Amino acid sequence: MNQNAPQSTDTADTATRILEAAEAQFRHYGYSKTTVADVAKDLGMSPANIYRFFASKSELLEGVCARLLAQSLKIAEDFAAMPLSAEERLRRYAMAQFQFTVTTMMDEKKVHEMAVVAIEQSWGVIDKHIDEIQAILARIIEDGMEKGEFAKGDAVHIARCFGAAISPLHHPQLVAQCIGKDNRAKPEELTEFAIRALKA
Repeated sequence: MNQNAPQSTDTADTATRILEAAEAQFRHYGYSKTTVADVAKDLGMSPANIYRFFASKSELLEGVCARLLAQSLKIAEDFAAMPLSAEERLRRYAMAQFQFTVTTMMDEKKVHEMAVVAIEQSWGVIDKHIDEIQAILARIIEDGMEKGEFAKGDAVHIARCFGAAISPLHHPQLVAQCIGKDNRAKPEELTEFAIRALKA
């Protein structure tokens, strides 16, 4: 489906209903075991009608992941807007995103499967999300630089490095590999390490 094309309210509502049904099916049965026909049956429509909006099952999954990533982006935007120091905003953001990943991607294994498939496909929606998150981090970091909390530098470059440093807290596969392991840095430790690097 062309995300940039103007849509009527009815068209947009139908697309949303399809994505909601697909997400429910993916969560319950898993991405690999769900077919477009399953989604269509759940909605009481024909598979052909699904294909009017989404060209394939992978495109359906891309749309579902975009919805999940929108929730993640809102977390970043909410913390960026808080009347707190830049350091505290980054700290709370990192921990909130970790909790979001654990709750949304890890506690529900079928959702984790969806995230892994999306990452492996390297869809544009993932790169777009990373760019949006990094832009928010850059704004917070730049504010911290202006107020003397962090060392001066290229906020955009530093935001990329900060994001990479805390990626084990947000990347579903890395979280799955590291959570609960005694020989891995705890989320709080990794967050504090990354924040200290901004002050150096």
